[in-house]
Amino acid sequence: MAKRKAASSKGKSTSPDPMIISKARTKAAVQQCNVGSEFYGALEDAVRGLIARAEVRALGNKRKTLRAADV
Repeated sequence: MAKRKAASSKGKSTSPDPMIISKARTKAAVQQCNVGSEFYGALEDAVRGLIARAEVRALGNKRKTLRAADV
């Protein structure tokens, strides 16, 4: 009987919270500048903070749905 290959974890994040932003899409969105490696982490933190504030606002308004107005 042939042995099965172990599932590869290549490309899968082992951290509990994978990144929300895409490095490739972020870089593609920038028109005239280079993107420094530390920018991605700062952008990730800003996006997570924005989402957290929007969630607090929605819950404060007794809603379970985030809306554009929450941003």
